[in-house]
Amino acid sequence: QVQLVESGGGLVQPGGSLRLSCAASGFTFSLYAMSWHRQAPGKRLEWVSGIENKGVYTDYAHSVKGRFTISRDNANNMLYLQMNNLEPEDTAMYFCGKKFHEPDTLGQGTQVTVSS
Repeated sequence: QVQLVESGGGLVQPGGSLRLSCAASGFTFSLYAMSWHRQAPGKRLEWVSGIENKGVYTDYAHSVKGRFTISRDNANNMLYLQMNNLEPEDTAMYFCGKKFHEPDTLGQGTQVTVSS
């Protein structure tokens, strides 16, 4: 079955960086667009970024554009999110998703906390 396992979250100071990873299995990874989503306490799930299956086309939410970079390694079934210049407003549980905008599968999530 489809499995998505995120890692790389943690506590970081404002202005810091983190790199999230997502290991995918149970489907032909290279055929699917993938995405990152996040959910802050008391808020709805928010789409953060998407990448098409070959990794050429990407898109970002306005709130993270210029600070976050999505990428993928199809040879190893891995999805990444490089997050730079983190802000307290980026604090959330981050999930990787299968498909570009509306995921049909989400992982269990990894917590990112931005605080001094």
